[in-house]
Amino acid sequence: MNKLHKILFTFIVGSIGGLLFSIIGIPVPWLLGPLTFLLIGSSLKPDLFYWPKTYKSVGMVLIGYTIGLALDGDAVKEIGRQLPYMFGMTMLLILLSAGIAWIVAKISKINYATALLSSIPGGMTQVMVMAEETKGVNLTIVTVTQTIRLMMIVIGMPLVLTFLGADTTGGAVEDVASSFSWQTILILAICVAASFIGKKIKFPTAFLLVPALVTALAQGVGMEATELPSSVLQFAQLVIGIHIGLMMKPKELENKGTTISLAIISAALLFIVAMGLGLIFAQLNDLDLPTALLSLAPGGMDQMGAIAHAVDAELSLVAGYQVFRAFFILFLIQPLLAYFLKRMN
Repeated sequence: MNKLHKILFTFIVGSIGGLLFSIIGIPVPWLLGPLTFLLIGSSLKPDLFYWPKTYKSVGMVLIGYTIGLALDGDAVKEIGRQLPYMFGMTMLLILLSAGIAWIVAKISKINYATALLSSIPGGMTQVMVMAEETKGVNLTIVTVTQTIRLMMIVIGMPLVLTFLGADTTGGAVEDVASSFSWQTILILAICVAASFIGKKIKFPTAFLLVPALVTALAQGVGMEATELPSSVLQFAQLVIGIHIGLMMKPKELENKGTTISLAIISAALLFIVAMGLGLIFAQLNDLDLPTALLSLAPGGMDQMGAIAHAVDAELSLVAGYQVFRAFFILFLIQPLLAYFLKRMN
């Protein structure tokens, strides 16, 4: 089977997963269905599947565009008003993550840098880059723990939101293909080009953040950015879900029992802590629970953006918190960790 056949087969399996999950009413079906089917399929027959990273990037651009739609003038003012809360909640979440990492390091005897990067609530891609660039870090442990955390958040968050009464069956966007303007096509083209430039200059999560910023700026200067058809957004979730499912490599893990047990415990603790902070945040700001919980959820921006869209949460606020935390980790935590390790050595 050549690469093209593998890509087609992978797409078909992911589509079947999304369709099946949609029929039986599983939360965020076009993200979780492909993810689950590809995780199982690639674990059983890894040689049958292939999915270029650029396909996930397409999905991220579409989600980023949708996030940018929500970043209008009123939303930007709201984010500005929320900055003190963003700093406080982000700092508290990271400090609690550091505490969980300290406990895990003591129990498992792994070095603290590995435990910290395993627990830190950043986007998975961002944390993997940090782990690769940090000497002395066990990349396998970080990858497995972050993968389990991501799975727990991506699967657990929609279930929690469903329990709380949110509609997680697909997304609130109606099919608006008839109102699709040429300006929207132009904005999307600029989003794609700018994303590649952002990737080239190592802008964090470029294929998500850059389209969001481009779309917000385009609206700010008076361009017409229309909502995407629901089928397009389901496709975006599909290609992201396939990518995440294929990222999971359970057979490559050594000392599976110990590592997975600690990963599950630390991920569960972080999930519970984030949910607790989300409830407090909702009360302090009179926000709906989906928005508050997704704003503080320790998942990646692309996954939380997809879920936020699916449950009709305030995308601009969720994106604002996730973006702030990503930059906070990138520009503060990573240098502090490097300094800490240098002093230890």
